[in-house]
Amino acid sequence: MLNEFKNFILKGNALDLAIGVLIGVAFGDVVKAFTTGIINPLLSAIGGKPNISLHLWIFDVGMVLNAVISLVITGAVLFFIFIKPMNHLKALAAKKAEAVVPEPTAQEKLLAEIRDLLKEKP
Repeated sequence: MLNEFKNFILKGNALDLAIGVLIGVAFGDVVKAFTTGIINPLLSAIGGKPNISLHLWIFDVGMVLNAVISLVITGAVLFFIFIKPMNHLKALAAKKAEAVVPEPTAQEKLLAEIRDLLKEKP
């Protein structure tokens, strides 16, 4: 069951992608809560209120800057908590798969012997 789960996690097909999108949507609340509960108070303690209010004429440029900062923070959280470890796990699995060389079957051994005997004939 663990191998089947590992193959499911490391294999990229349409069903896995669809499930990943659904999990990603559901996980958005967790990332939002992490950003709101941990990152924003940390930024507030370091540099004051993280909400930028910048109005130029009729445009609210601060709203756009807040959205960009939120996007960068969310992207960093997702990258360092999920993407980086998953890439490491994929690399380990690929290295392990390369290291495992399957034992030749009896038929393959017999065919190799026949090939070697045919090479010896003049």
